[in-house]
Formats: sequence, structure tokens, C-alpha cells
Amino acid sequence: MNYRKSLNWLLAASLALNLGMLSAVAWQQWRPQADAAPQQLTDMLALDATQRQQWEALEQPFLQDLSRNWEQIRQHREALVQAILAPTPDPAAIEREQARIAELQTAQQQRVIAQLAAERELLNDTQRAKLLALLLSRYSAEPTQEEQLHNK
Repeated sequence: MNYRKSLNWLLAASLALNLGMLSAVAWQQWRPQADAAPQQLTDMLALDATQRQQWEALEQPFLQDLSRNWEQIRQHREALVQAILAPTPDPAAIEREQARIAELQTAQQQRVIAQLAAERELLNDTQRAKLLALLLSRYSAEPTQEEQLHNK
């Protein structure tokens, strides 16, 4: 009899646990998306409708260009690492890849500067201060990928 009570208790506990898990999953799926979504930069800066439209017109081409540039940098970094770690490293290949990465990074930095200058023009003083604080806090807090790799 004691065995049967223990089995019934385990079955009830298992059912309760499963119902709890199902409820948690359902809650995650059905809760309002605003709670789950991180705040957008345009919301953080409190852009008005006109500013938001101008921001989006600037942002899309910039992000596409930046993505292409990062892909090129990634390819050249891979080639650089392969050249450095090859059984017989080729100093000329290493130099070529390093130079190409530097060119791409310079071009990317110029794109970022141009983008920030364009964004600056459509923001008011308060919005500029918010953007500045956000960027500075992000830059000071983020380790590079290399730092992350070597600190693990």
C-alpha cells in the first residue's frame, strides 16, 4: 500500500511539474512582445516621426554597407590567420592580408564617422547627449573578440 501511495504521489508531482513547464512555455509565447523586445535606439533617443523617417533612410544603406565591409574583413582575417599559422608562414601573404585589413578598417571607420555626422544633423542637443553617452558606455564596456577568446 505504501508503494502504491508513493507511486501516486510521484505521478501527481510529475504531472504538476509538466503542467508548470507547459504553462511557462505558453506564457513565454503569449506574453506581450513589448515586454520581451529590447528598446530600439530610435525609442531611446525619443525621435519624432520626421526624425525617425530620416533615421531609417540613413540607417538601412549604412547597415548594409557595414555588413559587407565586416564580411570582407572577416575573410581577410581568416586568410591572415591561415598565413600566420601555416606550416611555412609566408611573410608576403601576411603583409598583404594585414594591409588589406587595415584598408578595410579605415574605410569602415570613415563610413561610421560619416554616419554619425549625418545622425548628428537630425538630432537635437538632448538626443545627441543620449547617443554620445550610449556609444561611450558601449565602447568602454565591450571587450574585443580577441580579448574574449584569450580570457576564457
